[in-house]
Amino acid sequence: MKRPRTVTIDLDRFLPYRLSVLTNLVSGTIADAYRRRFGLSIPEWRVLAVLARHPGLSAADVAERTRMDAVAVSRAVARLLAAGRLQRSRSRDDRRRSVLSVSAAGRAVYREVAPLALGYEERLLEALDPAAQGALDAAVAALTARAQMLAEPIPTGGERPRRAGPRRRNEPR
Repeated sequence: MKRPRTVTIDLDRFLPYRLSVLTNLVSGTIADAYRRRFGLSIPEWRVLAVLARHPGLSAADVAERTRMDAVAVSRAVARLLAAGRLQRSRSRDDRRRSVLSVSAAGRAVYREVAPLALGYEERLLEALDPAAQGALDAAVAALTARAQMLAEPIPTGGERPRRAGPRRRNEPR
C-alpha cells in the first residue's frame, strides 16, 4: 500500500497567512494608539467604526459586515454600551430586533481615533506609488469578491459540497 504524500504549506508564500500577518501588524499598530488613549480593544474600535458609518445595525449585522466572530462582537458591544459609547434601541421595522447607534460619547472617541487611523493608512500607503495603490485597491476588491463567492465551507472527506450563493430564509444550515 502506498503511503499518502505529506503536503506542506510554505507559510511565507501562502496568501491567507500573509494577509493575516499583515492585518494583525497593521491593526495592532493602530490599536496601540487608541488602546492607550481610550482603553478600546480592536473589536470595540471596529464595532464603533462600523456603526459610525452604518448606524442602526444589530450586533449580528455588525458581525456579518465585519466577518468578526459573533461572540467577540457581542462582548465589544456590551463593553461599549457599559462605557456609554453606544446606544441600543428597538428597530422601527421589527420591534423584536434591537439596533445599535453611536452615542455622543462614542462619536467624540470616533472623531479622535479616525484621524489617527487615516494618518496611519496614509503613511503605510506611502510605500506604494499611486499606480500600485490603485492596483492594490483593485486586487483587494477582486479577492474580497472571490472570497465571498468561495465562503461556503470546504468539503472534508465524505461531505457533499453545498451550493454556492445566498441561503433562502427557511433553508436549513
